[in-house]
Amino acid sequence: MPMTLIVVAITVVVSYLAWQKPTLMSRLILWPPAINRSRQYDRLVSYGFVHADGMHLFFNMFTLYFFGRVVEQLFGALGFVAFYLAALVVSILPTYLSHRNDSSYRSLGASGAVSACLFAFIVVAPWDKIYLYGALGIPAIIYAVLYVAYSIWMDRRGQDNVNHSAHLWGAAFGMLAVLVAVPGAPAHFLRVLAHPGG
Repeated sequence: MPMTLIVVAITVVVSYLAWQKPTLMSRLILWPPAINRSRQYDRLVSYGFVHADGMHLFFNMFTLYFFGRVVEQLFGALGFVAFYLAALVVSILPTYLSHRNDSSYRSLGASGAVSACLFAFIVVAPWDKIYLYGALGIPAIIYAVLYVAYSIWMDRRGQDNVNHSAHLWGAAFGMLAVLVAVPGAPAHFLRVLAHPGG
């Protein structure tokens, strides 16, 4: 069984259990004071295995299933797990540092790590289509530009409950991890990028 599917299954089960047990949700969610006061550093990872609701969970796991498999092909099963867990930490760390003294702040969801998988795919296949809502196909590199611009704009507005900062840091991690760790990836990316027609 692909490791990507195992991560999806674990996330679905943990999210469901957390919806049934508020105490479990409270223990797993990113809450900065718990890290500062109680040294619960596992929250820098566990927050990514719980989600706000079914739609939040579905969207993240649907995206992870398709793009996580690309990362698994690049790094292997154990490499994928290391990539995914590192992406969870890297994507949330700036948020944690900026809110470390804010007892009212909480964050949850795998979006940062999912963004890392998505942008790893973009390095590998920048002109492949990414389909929005299963219908509108956009070249991956164009999607990346729009995604980053939208995330920066929404992060600056700060008027919703979405952690756009985690999306941006996850995206950056995903691209850099592939460019640095995969032999020949930078040359491949530039070569493919320069020839959109194949």
